Amino acid sequence: MISCEKIVKKFDDLLVIDGVNLNIKDGEFLVILGPSGCGKSTFLSMLAGFEKPTSGTISINGNEITKPGKDRGFVFQDYALFPWLTVLGNVMSGLNGKANKKEIAMENIRRVGLEEFTNEYPHKLSGGMKQRVAIARVLAYDPEILLMDEPFGALDAQTRKLMQQELKKILKDIRKTIVFVTHSVIEAVYLADRVVVFSKRPSKIVYEEEIHIEGQRNYFNEQFMKYRERILHHLDVETGIVE
Repeated sequence: MISCEKIVKKFDDLLVIDGVNLNIKDGEFLVILGPSGCGKSTFLSMLAGFEKPTSGTISINGNEITKPGKDRGFVFQDYALFPWLTVLGNVMSGLNGKANKKEIAMENIRRVGLEEFTNEYPHKLSGGMKQRVAIARVLAYDPEILLMDEPFGALDAQTRKLMQQELKKILKDIRKTIVFVTHSVIEAVYLADRVVVFSKRPSKIVYEEEIHIEGQRNYFNEQFMKYRERILHHLDVETGIVE
């Protein structure tokens, strides 16, 4: 569905990404890991159309990305909610022009389990609840692709674990292609169909792992731990922890 060919990104003389080739399948949950500052978020911004590659092409179903589009929804780490709008108002905010936007918004508010908070403002919500609103807002306009930039990175460990589980439930009956950036190997193994590890800057892809775990994923079962250790090793090599 998404094809990235020889992607190079520079900011003035700083080379951030150096020749990334990546194909992402329709309906795949792809997680990108890598050292801090390696360009993971920059890469996601190019998929969104917020940034343009210095060279190379990114295309969706054969059409080159040149700008943001309704086929892609972006979930930010900092929620990016409008503080003057209620939960309902925030979820409706991306539905201008749709006659039944309230019904669509309410369907997605229920989907993320916030129907009791429909008329509350963001300042009254916890971090996890705010991120649910952000996810509901993106799901409401039904993009083909979800781009998620460390969406749970600002949450405490327990809330983060809960949100990982909730995201799996939310997406169970919704077919989306997802590209998800995180620093957490455990989060990557729990969520992903495939994990891609970026090198330190300038970034290249140095490792890929498809995740196949029988039954419901458990953070501590043997299969899970083997994937975690393998991916963590390659990440540690990039961060200089091991030779």
